[in-house]
Amino acid sequence: MSIAVDTLTIPAAPVRGPGFYFNGVTSKRHDVIVQTAANSLRIINDDEQYLVDEWNYADLRSRSAPEGILRLGRRGEAALARLEVRDAALAAAIGERAPSLDRGGAADRRLRQRVVVLSLAAIASLVLTAIFGMPVLANKITPLIPLPMEKKFGEAIDKQVRPLLDTGNRAAAFQCGTAPGEAQGRKSLDKLVRQLETAANGPYRARVDVVRRKQANAFALPGGHVYVFEGLLAKSETPDELAGVIAHEMGHVVHRDGTRAVLQSAGLSFLFGMMLGDFVGGGAVLIAAKTVLSSSYSRHAEAAADKYSVELMQKIEADPKALASILSRIASDKDEGVALLRDHPETKDRIAAINKVTVDDPPKPLLTGAEWKALKAICGSLPGDGKTDNQLKSSNQPKPSRQPKP
Repeated sequence: MSIAVDTLTIPAAPVRGPGFYFNGVTSKRHDVIVQTAANSLRIINDDEQYLVDEWNYADLRSRSAPEGILRLGRRGEAALARLEVRDAALAAAIGERAPSLDRGGAADRRLRQRVVVLSLAAIASLVLTAIFGMPVLANKITPLIPLPMEKKFGEAIDKQVRPLLDTGNRAAAFQCGTAPGEAQGRKSLDKLVRQLETAANGPYRARVDVVRRKQANAFALPGGHVYVFEGLLAKSETPDELAGVIAHEMGHVVHRDGTRAVLQSAGLSFLFGMMLGDFVGGGAVLIAAKTVLSSSYSRHAEAAADKYSVELMQKIEADPKALASILSRIASDKDEGVALLRDHPETKDRIAAINKVTVDDPPKPLLTGAEWKALKAICGSLPGDGKTDNQLKSSNQPKPSRQPKP
């Protein structure tokens, strides 16, 4: 016959030692006595006059600390109270009584790993949003932007564009037509633009400026400001060619291609700036300016701007094929570097599409010979422009239709 005998568990003897207690309310360090009890850790003031606090072993959580220091906190503690123990024997005794206590720092490592994983996920999310989300978002948002806001948008970009273009720091002199001898050229330019703007009858007021840059290029800012480079004016043989390019850039403005490109490039930072009415804070507006200067529009956007130019030129009874003429000339000029076409897709296809337009009547002159001559000299003497007065006059005469009437 066997008799069962219950095994009695003998509580471990209490272990005491010094410690430092921080109540989480102030930064003051309190010297305390730390004593292990059966189910809890007792924190007693250094004079052993009263019990400061008592923490259950199950609630103890270790915190990051230097080597040789056991730093404890309590789960669910509203105040960030903590306890530091530097006595090795006491720290070991606490570890024996609190098996869930992580003395090896595994919890901290898991937390750091989690932070790293979440950070990488956040970065990946931002990259995916920038690559795939922002183009879609920009297409949705762009038509909803009020015109006054878009105008303010363009003005903010313009302040950054000017310094980027004016590398010679010529300030006001950078813009052609401001010197006394260039006033007639400015009047001729205004007359040309006014005809296009009247026929367009759109919500945007076109502002066109010729600036002293030798490249054959032009671009438009959101809101309607169009820049024409001196080099493009030098390459233009007729007012219709220059008008065709300006009308093309007006098409980009009307279709809001620049605004869409900036939103896609500058991303959420510029979008939030637009919502708050702050376009000059941070570096978003500088990114926007550089985007406008280097934008490569899609084939669809370029074709739509070409179509707009052709239709607008037809409305003012000018040569709708003039845009194709100057694009073809610049594209074939290797010395020019094809500045106007460098980022434009499928230039040959664009030229062919424009040349398919049927012209029934000879185009009407947009400027007189004297006005065109003045416009060609809006920047002063143009290097390489060796045309005589008679050549200038003859270049302004309407060209015969390239296709017979049906």
